[in-house]
Amino acid sequence: MKKNELRAQVAIAVHACQNKKATDISILQLGAQASGFTDYFVICSGANPRQVQAIADDVDQKLSAAGVQPKHIEGYNQADWVLMDYIDFVVHIFSESARKFYDLERLWKSATRLQTPDLEKPVRKAAAKKASLKRSTPVKKAAKAAPRKRAAPSRRRKS
Repeated sequence: MKKNELRAQVAIAVHACQNKKATDISILQLGAQASGFTDYFVICSGANPRQVQAIADDVDQKLSAAGVQPKHIEGYNQADWVLMDYIDFVVHIFSESARKFYDLERLWKSATRLQTPDLEKPVRKAAAKKASLKRSTPVKKAAKAAPRKRAAPSRRRKS
């Protein structure tokens, strides 16, 4: 899947959360080092079980209309923590108490935090390439740097 398509799908999920008045919405972009199983987390809170389920319903409805089906949904009936797995991104909808208890943002603190407008900016190949070069440059310089030659020891006369 193209990155722009994925970001658009994540944006749809975020907008669905906003439509149902979810609070404290966080978007985490997980790098290859942070996670090997997904690219993004959308994390939000609902005030009560009904709102948690309403948020989950709207996310499912909006993404289904865009042709994206969840691979797995967990926790819907209890409505304390609903997990919606779309493979390339995961939507976590918490009750306020469960959100504080599990504190996913702390567990995934190495992830990049995004804002909704960041998702709507297209990812350009040149920008992505430049970003990957910036990340790998220090490693390349360290690998390419030749060991420094030591200056010849000064020969002092013994008096």
